[in-house]
Amino acid sequence: MQKVDYIVHIVDDEEPVRKSLAFLLTMSGFAVRMHESASNFLAAASGIRDGVLVTDLRMPDMTGVELLQALRLAGTTLPSIVITGHGDVPMAVEAMKAGAIDFIEKPFEDEVLIEAIRRAAEQLSEKPSDIDDVGAIQARLEQLSERERQVLSGVVAGLPNKSIAYDLDISPRTVEVHRANVMAKMQARSLPQLVRMAIAAGFGPA
Repeated sequence: MQKVDYIVHIVDDEEPVRKSLAFLLTMSGFAVRMHESASNFLAAASGIRDGVLVTDLRMPDMTGVELLQALRLAGTTLPSIVITGHGDVPMAVEAMKAGAIDFIEKPFEDEVLIEAIRRAAEQLSEKPSDIDDVGAIQARLEQLSERERQVLSGVVAGLPNKSIAYDLDISPRTVEVHRANVMAKMQARSLPQLVRMAIAAGFGPA
């Protein structure tokens, strides 16, 4: 078990969930701090420098996406992971646009969260440059067919498959096939990663 030099901030209004996540992460070598609400975390956020945020999506005072947006407005940038039991494409897109590193749907394997936190923490260290990464993403975008780009545009806009199918006058099944091809060509392991890559490369809805 490897100790880390940053704090994982858990924001969730449900105490059992907070404690369960804290136990998992503590046992995995992470330093953890719990916050019972988004507003509670925001009150302390100005003094937080090195850390990773793990927040629930649906909370009474504000959503996880609204929390990320509030942090950005306050000038506080933390690599963040949004967890939800109510995940859908529009929420994934909004979370990515608000700055989330990952979007994880319950139930999830412990290792999925742990790996997501480790990936997020990589942003805490000085990064040389993302130009090569963006260049690689743009090269993959150029490999997409016109129809695949249209489907990706719908995904980035937060549209469900049925809406994309209606707009393009094709079947939902055909949309699924194109979307799978896009995921493969873009080398994306998940929808959040695909959306994040598209946004990073400046690819937006048509």
